[in-house]
Formats: sequence, C-alpha cells, structure tokens
Amino acid sequence: MHHPRRPIAMLVALFTITLALLAGCSSPSNTPTQDTSSDSQQSSQPASTPAPKPRDPSDAAPSITGTLSVKGTQLLGDDGQPVQLRGVSTHGLAWFSQYVNQPFFHQLRQDWNANVVRLALYTADSGGYCTDGDRAKLTQLIEDGIDQATNADLYVIVDWHILSDNNPLTHVDDAKTLFSTIAEKYAHSTNIIYEICNEPNGDTTWNDVKNYANQVIPVIRQHAPNAVILVGTPNWSQRADEAAASPLDFDNIMYTLHFYAATHQQDLRDTLSAANKAGLPIFVSEFGICDASGSGTIDYASANAWVDLMDSLDISYVCWNLSNKNEAAALFKPDCTKTSDFTTDDLSAEGLWLWETLHG
Repeated sequence: MHHPRRPIAMLVALFTITLALLAGCSSPSNTPTQDTSSDSQQSSQPASTPAPKPRDPSDAAPSITGTLSVKGTQLLGDDGQPVQLRGVSTHGLAWFSQYVNQPFFHQLRQDWNANVVRLALYTADSGGYCTDGDRAKLTQLIEDGIDQATNADLYVIVDWHILSDNNPLTHVDDAKTLFSTIAEKYAHSTNIIYEICNEPNGDTTWNDVKNYANQVIPVIRQHAPNAVILVGTPNWSQRADEAAASPLDFDNIMYTLHFYAATHQQDLRDTLSAANKAGLPIFVSEFGICDASGSGTIDYASANAWVDLMDSLDISYVCWNLSNKNEAAALFKPDCTKTSDFTTDDLSAEGLWLWETLHG
C-alpha cells in the first residue's frame, strides 16, 4: 500500500542531499543513481535509454490501438507499437450461432480480457457456405458478429473456414463473392481482419495457396485497401517455413500457424521460431490444448510452452472453440446451455485454462 510522503521524510531527504553535496559526492553528469555494476561501484557511463515496455494485451482494442498494420514480423497499432491480440474463435456459425450475441461479446471484452473474436464460416460440410448452407443467413451471421464485436470494442476475424474441401482454389469464386460483400459493406471499419483460407490441407501446395491469395486479396483490397489479411499455409496451416521461403507480394499480410498442444509440440514450435527469425509475420488464428482431433488428452505443459513462446514474440493467438460440444476443444461444459453471463463453473478444462491464461 502506498502512503503519502510525510514532512519529516522530506526534511530527512533534504538533509541527506545537503550532506552529499558538502562531501563532494554529487555528479555533474546524468549518470545512474542506482548501483548498476556487478562489483557495487557506480558506472562512469551514461545510462542507456530503456526499451519501451511491451504493451499489455489488455490495452489493445479498437478504441485504443485503432487501425492495425503489419511491419516486419509485428502487428502494430496506429501508434506504431506492437499489438498482441488474444481471444476466441466460434465453432461453425451454421451449428453454434447462439454464441454470437451482444451480451456475450461484451463479456468477452470486459470479463475475459479478450480483444479479438474469430467468426468461423465453414465452406463445406453440412450447412457450409459452398455446399447446402443458407448463404443469406450465414452472411447475416457474419455481419451480426462484426456489428456486435464492434459494439463490444473487439477486433473481429472473418474466417473463410476451408477444411474438408482441402484446397482453397476449389471455391475461389465463392470466396471472392463473400469477401467482396463484407469488405464493401464494412469498407470504413478499422477493426476487421480477413482470414482467407483457414487450413489448406491434403495435397494442396503453397503455390496453390499463393494462386488463390493472388485472386482473393485484390477483391478485399478494392474496398479495404489497408486491412490486415491472414493467409493459411499447407498441412493444416503448419508450413510457415514454405511461406517464409516465398511470401506474397502484398502489404499488411500475416501468415497463419495452427497447433493443438497435445499433438504439435517442440518441432512445430521450432518451425514458428525459425519462420519468425526469417522475418515472416505469423498470426496463430486457431489453437487448442488437446490433440489435433479436437478431443483426447489435454497437454498443459505443451500449451504453456506455446503461450510462453507466442508471448515472447508478441504473436497473436485465438483459441478454438466457443461451443458446448462434447469434446476437449469446446470451451463450455456439455451441460451448459447458457449463451452469455458465463461463470468459471460453466467452463470446460480448456475453457478454464484459457480464462486463467487471459487473466495471467
């Protein structure tokens, strides 16, 4: 607890300074007043200017850090300082849309310490945008999510969630349609991040992804010329090394790396570190602390090692997923039917870990 300085303390301080001056101990230069040498002798060199403290992630929000940009490996706020986004991803909007609501998005920002939410729009599978889904309804869910995130002072990721369709080129025309619609409507919004291909997989190559990105990015740029865009990498967004060897020729681009802590451990952490060292801007737009199936055992040690690494590099990360599905990657317990006003008692093991991580 801090106490007010008392008058007697001021007199003692003045007396001490006077004695020091009389004893010839003052220094005319701006040398440090604290002992900075290993042998307890005062350094004769001027103190160096300390590096600015990293921004606390809780201090990153659209109302504070404004329009985002990318420079080198870093995501930056409009003040030019690094920004780290930390938050959560929805599950497929066609299946778990109930969590896209204003009270919960406010809770994410105010109580969970999240500053970003990811809206996962599945392209294939049952209810997918490019299969048998209701496109008008799904597009409206994306727009509702953007509006609610904006009202809650959250950044928001519009995620074109390719998965079982493997190669983003399969539905490139549909991607152009969706991203053109959203980018045109929200051309002046500064809190939207566009994720154009969740997890390219199967036999998809980095050249395939580049071909796709070179078609989709200009569609977004036509309406949102400075928006940050996330690009997935092959093998379920694990080949950041391939992107580092042949990056795209656009500004404000980041490349995604996804992990599930019980499956992906030191080898993939080394891939992330090497790509970062090579100058690749990385955004972990999806991760879990169980195995890659979304279920199975939780590996807390590996999860914490991942967080330590990402925090050390100011890499943003988004946890999968907002649902009460009976799987380890769901953030809510299966018997929790709430859609807002959650307590820690409603959280799954992963949900509780995330809560503690965001408050750590």
